[in-house]
Amino acid sequence: MFKIKCLNAINKNGLSALNGKFRLTDEIDAADGILLRSYDLRGLVFSPNLKAIARAGVGVNNIPVERCTEAGIPVFNTPGANANGVKELVIAGLLLASRDIIGGIRFVKENLHREDLATLVEKEKSRFAGCEIQGKKLGVIGLGSIGVLVANAGWNMNMEVYGYDPFISVDHAWRLSRHIINVNSLADILAGCDYISLHVPLSKETERMIGRDAFQKMKDGVVLLNFARDALVDNDALEEALRSGKVKKYVTDFPNYQIANLDNVIAIPHLGASTFESEDNCARMAVRELADYLEHGNVVNSVNFPECEAGACRTAGRVTLYHKNIPNMINQFTRIFFERNINIANMYNRSRGEYAYSLFDLDSPTDAGLEKELFSIPDVIRARIIK
Repeated sequence: MFKIKCLNAINKNGLSALNGKFRLTDEIDAADGILLRSYDLRGLVFSPNLKAIARAGVGVNNIPVERCTEAGIPVFNTPGANANGVKELVIAGLLLASRDIIGGIRFVKENLHREDLATLVEKEKSRFAGCEIQGKKLGVIGLGSIGVLVANAGWNMNMEVYGYDPFISVDHAWRLSRHIINVNSLADILAGCDYISLHVPLSKETERMIGRDAFQKMKDGVVLLNFARDALVDNDALEEALRSGKVKKYVTDFPNYQIANLDNVIAIPHLGASTFESEDNCARMAVRELADYLEHGNVVNSVNFPECEAGACRTAGRVTLYHKNIPNMINQFTRIFFERNINIANMYNRSRGEYAYSLFDLDSPTDAGLEKELFSIPDVIRARIIK
C-alpha cells in the first residue's frame, strides 16, 4: 500500500484514478509520494519514506529539484495538460491590449447613474478606440505545449506569426502550423514584431531575459505578453519601457506591486490554468505519473530523472536503481544477479547528466536482501524492489 500526501487541494477526478494500492495520508513523513500545485516545498526536510513528487502544473520553482535529484526523488510535472486554458487567456490578453475594452467598461460603470448614458457613450466612445490584430506581427518566444498553440491561434486570426525556440522538440515541431515563420535569432523577434508573447521556462539562463537590452531592440509601441513566469522580465527595465512608451501595453498573469500599479499594465491574477478542464487534466496526469512510478517504476514527464517506460512488470521480479552515471555500474548490478543465479529478462538503462536510472525485469522473485545488496554498491543512490 502506497501512501500519498496532498499538499494542495487536488481535483477529485484526478484522485479517483488512484487504485486500491494507494491511499491518502495526513502524515507527510509517512508519505511515499507527494501531490501538490503551488505549495512551497523548498524548506521541507525529506523523509526517508518519500519516493516521488508530482506537481499538477508545469512550473516547478516551488520544488527544490536539485536537492530531490541528489536524494533520488523524481519530480514530475504535467506539460500540456493546461496548455489550452493558458492559450485561451493569452488570446484574451492579446485582444484586451489591442482594444481599450477595460477602459470602456470602466467608463460605462462610472456613468451608470446618468439617464443620458446611451448618448454619452456615443459621444465618448472614440476615447477607447484601438487597433485590430489582423495583419499584425506576433512573435512567440518558446514553442512548447503552450507556445505552439498560441502561434497557431495567432495564424488562425490572420496574424503574421514568427516563432523562436532553438530547443523545440520534434513533437512540438510537428504540431506547429507550416505557416509559422521560424527565426533563428531572438533579436529578430524583438525587432520585428508588434506583439511578443513569452512561453519559456524560468531558469538561470532565462531569468530577466527581457531587460534593457531587449527593450531597446523592440519596436516603439510594442505589446508584451507574459503568461510564462514573472521573473522572465526585469521589472525596472519594464517600468522604464512603459513610461517612455517603448512598450504600449504589458499583459501579465503574474501581478507584483511594482508593475501592477503602473499605467498600461493589464494584470491578471494568475488565471492561466484556472479552468475546470485544466485542473482536471493536470490532476489526472500528475496522479497517473506518480502512480506509474511508485507501482511500476516507470518515469514519464520527470524534470530531473531520465525517461524510462517499461510498462507493467510481466516477469517474476522488477528492480530499479538510481545511481551515478559512471562506468562499471551495470557490470556491478549484473554480477550480483549472476551470483544469485537470477536471469535478466529485460534491462533498461537511461542517463541524464551525472545520474542514471536502471530498470531490470527478472525471471526470479526478488527479496529485501537483494535490494540491500544492490544499495550497498558505491554510487547507488536509491534501490527499489518493485515486484
